[in-house]
Amino acid sequence: MIKILWVDDEFDLLKPYFLFLQEKGYDVTSVSNGQDALDLCTHNAFDIIFLDENMPGLSGLETLTRLRELNATIPVVMITKNEEENIMDLAIGKRINDYLLKPVNPKQILLTLKKHVHEKEIVSDQTTSSYRQEFTLIAQQINECESAEDWMAVYKTLLRWDLRLSSTDNELQDLLQMQKQDANAAFSKFIQRNYQNWIAETNDRSGKTRAGNRPMLSVDFFKRVMFPLIEQGEKVFLIVIDNFRYDQWMAIQTELTDDFIITSDEPYLAILPTATQYARNALFSGLLPLQIRELYPHLWVDEDEEEGKNNHEEELIQTVLDRYRKPWTFSYHKVSTSVAEEAIVHRLNDLKSNDFNVCVLNFIDMLSHAKTDSRMMKELAQDEAAYRSLTISWFRHSAVRALFKALASKGFKIVLTTDHGTIRVKTPVRVVGEKSTNVNLRYKLGRNLGYNEKDVMTVKQPSSFGLPAPNVTTTYVFAGGNDFLVYPNNYNYYVNFFRDTFQHGGISLEEMVVPAVVLEPRT
Repeated sequence: MIKILWVDDEFDLLKPYFLFLQEKGYDVTSVSNGQDALDLCTHNAFDIIFLDENMPGLSGLETLTRLRELNATIPVVMITKNEEENIMDLAIGKRINDYLLKPVNPKQILLTLKKHVHEKEIVSDQTTSSYRQEFTLIAQQINECESAEDWMAVYKTLLRWDLRLSSTDNELQDLLQMQKQDANAAFSKFIQRNYQNWIAETNDRSGKTRAGNRPMLSVDFFKRVMFPLIEQGEKVFLIVIDNFRYDQWMAIQTELTDDFIITSDEPYLAILPTATQYARNALFSGLLPLQIRELYPHLWVDEDEEEGKNNHEEELIQTVLDRYRKPWTFSYHKVSTSVAEEAIVHRLNDLKSNDFNVCVLNFIDMLSHAKTDSRMMKELAQDEAAYRSLTISWFRHSAVRALFKALASKGFKIVLTTDHGTIRVKTPVRVVGEKSTNVNLRYKLGRNLGYNEKDVMTVKQPSSFGLPAPNVTTTYVFAGGNDFLVYPNNYNYYVNFFRDTFQHGGISLEEMVVPAVVLEPRT
């Protein structure tokens, strides 16, 4: 039963309200002054307090201050005859939840109770009802997807429901997860049917990509997103957040609305493998991995080489400008610490002289690796909702928030994207390989790989997928859905260690559908 404390010295006038609430099933306790209210709250728990602003002894505002010292979270609704603005400002400043003007009526009281006491229950019930109604429609849309654009629309719908259901204690979250698995299974088949043809349209030895009828891929990003903005004379700051899922973007976008207007939010597809060495190098160069290796062999690093796989990003950006004869100046920054972010903020006036600037933020990538390696992080990021929550916390409290605010104040237009996303893996798939086989859990390349062809997508001619082959017999295999590739050696140990970690490199909506967002400063 919901327990209400009503603090008001006009007890006789309020009797009809108390009877009305008791008939509705509420437990109402009334006191005539602030001190009695404080004494009751010291030893009793209430769900909501209605507090008169004008009482003898302690005033409503004084009582409110001391109530907040006892309980900072209980909803307090002030009831007042005084409409003066300064009184309301004081009440709001002392963290009142709502206020009602006398004379109140029963309907106002019920609406207030629904808003402050029953909100979660009502939202949960409404969300449950709405998702049940839309479940069949979403399943039909999954079955009818014929293009990448269809899949991105379905994925956005699934993520909207994921965000809504994860904010409620709702049993339908399991049903949604099953629907996402069904979507990923169908999406993997879609990629297997179409991806090679998309790459055939792209694979031009001149180094200038052709889009044809295929969807936008990583290799198109500079040409189709960055070039038009720079040509219009915009001062563009490209921010690439490594390992940034589309749902993480949806989670933090409300944090940006005070400073920016979202003028474009069109996702695109990361290339395979959805890993930094491939997808981010393709993003910056406008080239498929095989094209990079053929045209700029000094900028490509094979899997078995010890050199860092993303050490040449600034040079790769310069190659795309050179091929398209763009005489633009730019700066490049790779950021892994708050100190480095603060250093960029201090340099913004100087950076405005460039045609565009690029900043790579590695925090999400560090978070996903910590989730794999650290037991504590596994507890903190047990599922997608927790992972999003950590992302929001990082954005709010790290120096990156100050960087975004500073960019807005300086009039920079931000383009926000990533190289690829990640997926929480669940199902182990056995694969056998030589010692030289790479260690990624979502894709493997090497000679003499052993696997069940039904479990993976196999690429026996890497060049047809725009991928380099270190050896003549190199084969690539990709995990789909939430599978992960595990060697037979110490099989159970590695299955238990990696299950429920966030991985990338394979085929899934979470890894391949990535944001391309344009943010215009409000100033």
